[in-house]
Amino acid sequence: MADVPGAAPATGAPTTKRRSAGRDLPAAIAVGVGLIGLVVVTLAWFHWGFIVFAAVMLSLAAIEINWALRRQGVRPAIKPIVLGTFAMIVGTYAASTGVGLLDMPWHSALLAFLGATVLAALIVRLPKGHEHFVRDAAGSVFIIGYVALLGSFTALILAGDQGAARMIAFLLCVVANDTGGYAVGVLFGRTPLAPVLSPKKTWEGLVGSAVFTVGVGVALCMGVLGVAWWVGVLLGLVVVVFATVGDLIESAIKRDVGIKDMSSILPGHGGIMDRLDSMLVAAAPAWWVMYLFVPGG
Repeated sequence: MADVPGAAPATGAPTTKRRSAGRDLPAAIAVGVGLIGLVVVTLAWFHWGFIVFAAVMLSLAAIEINWALRRQGVRPAIKPIVLGTFAMIVGTYAASTGVGLLDMPWHSALLAFLGATVLAALIVRLPKGHEHFVRDAAGSVFIIGYVALLGSFTALILAGDQGAARMIAFLLCVVANDTGGYAVGVLFGRTPLAPVLSPKKTWEGLVGSAVFTVGVGVALCMGVLGVAWWVGVLLGLVVVVFATVGDLIESAIKRDVGIKDMSSILPGHGGIMDRLDSMLVAAAPAWWVMYLFVPGG
């Protein structure tokens, strides 16, 4: 029998409240340190390792979105989506750097893999008949656009003469956005930003995100990328806007399908998408800013 809220336990044992963060903190720290270490090592010495790592993570993210959509009865063609996601990330980077068999401009490679992935997903769905074809096809194209296409811009950020520095600037700006928003939101947050989608987000937290991220952006653009301070302001503001949008998009998906985390793949953290949501949406706008205003890309 379920306990009545507020009632004492039937055993008569003394009532004690145990506070829990709801996460396995040691596991979360270990996973976080491991992921950060892998990113640092690959960006410092082995860029292809970072690209393969990113492609694997995004492929797993596509699987998580597939799981979420299946709770709504949608059946995406996940096998060609996973293969296409991996190919889009690796192929776009190969074309951007002129390495490998892809002797074509990066935009041609990106479009080629994008088109092939969409086509494969539609063809694979055909043998199951016409019933719910549009629904399932829409789910497939949603995953391809949301995860594979947007994720491909990480390959473009890393390509070029200052690829590692640009990637570090992008990642640290996203971290600053999350850290600033959380710290200021906890201390001063009062006004809900999007109460229906994410009740804990506040306008005060958004201001904190902007201050932290712009500060980090200016410091990195002037000290690492060697460009004017205003580029850092622009980069920081772009990351704040689109990283916040990315977080709200994932919140909307999870609330629609009725889940808290996308999965439990990362112990103590939840799912891959729970860590990549902000980066995924901010990558394309951040790349555009750096493509226009940072030499070498």
